[in-house]
Amino acid sequence: MTHLRKLMLEELERRNYSHETTRAHIHAMKDFSAYFKRPPDQLGPEHVREYQAYLLRERKLSPNTVNMRTGALRFFFVTTLRRPWTAADTPYPKRAFELPTILTCEQVARLIDNARNPFYRMILLTLYATGVRRAELTRLKISDVDSKRMVIHVEGGKGRKDRDVMLSTTLLEELRAHYRHLRRKPDVWLFPGGVWHTSSEHIHDKVVWLAIKDAAERAGLKDVHPHTLRHCFATHLLEAGADLRTIQLPLGHSDLEETTIYLHVSTRQLHATPSPLDSLTLRRTKDE
Repeated sequence: MTHLRKLMLEELERRNYSHETTRAHIHAMKDFSAYFKRPPDQLGPEHVREYQAYLLRERKLSPNTVNMRTGALRFFFVTTLRRPWTAADTPYPKRAFELPTILTCEQVARLIDNARNPFYRMILLTLYATGVRRAELTRLKISDVDSKRMVIHVEGGKGRKDRDVMLSTTLLEELRAHYRHLRRKPDVWLFPGGVWHTSSEHIHDKVVWLAIKDAAERAGLKDVHPHTLRHCFATHLLEAGADLRTIQLPLGHSDLEETTIYLHVSTRQLHATPSPLDSLTLRRTKDE
């Protein structure tokens, strides 16, 4: 481990950053340094601007992704190296507002039914039934499933915050049926890693990506990723009559504003009032 990497890791740990955020920051620094083939402490704001342009023009990364990379660089220079940094030196690209892809209930069922194996099927079921993030799913423990209170405890979610999410009766039955058929019962993790899923470590989040990608291809669905099921969970709850506050809590959003995006994709909200065109009295167009 290099001295700079060690310093940055210490600063991230001191601020209690999550494992995923820490990994993303370290990856951004490695990529930044590799692009210029120089240690990052020998680079400055002019290099950050060039790197931003490279990510946008050549790598075709989204403005949101470039913003996350820029934030990691800012942390390195300001917090780790104690150097001055202004937004004028390295402006953040304007964030793009994109509506999430939402599957119908029938499409979600088709996606789940096309899981390659029972383990992948349980991953998809749990993602959709709880709305947890993929990294949160990988760290779920058997002890987190509370069948008495009918909740699943999510420990150390985004922002190092714990929360409870709903445990549906269907998911509980599916989990019990799945684990009854396992030859070797897991000790700790709900989704253990390893080739036969018997490891003492939990699965990597790439396994979640693979489960989704494979099922989507088999189901003939496009633009589907782990977060899609989280979006579907929230949107389908909204369309079933749940209010935004009720949806905010299981999603773990710190601000209700984050949850309002689902108002833009809920057909229930879109169809709540008729179009103003429907109230007009128009003359019939004569057939030519």
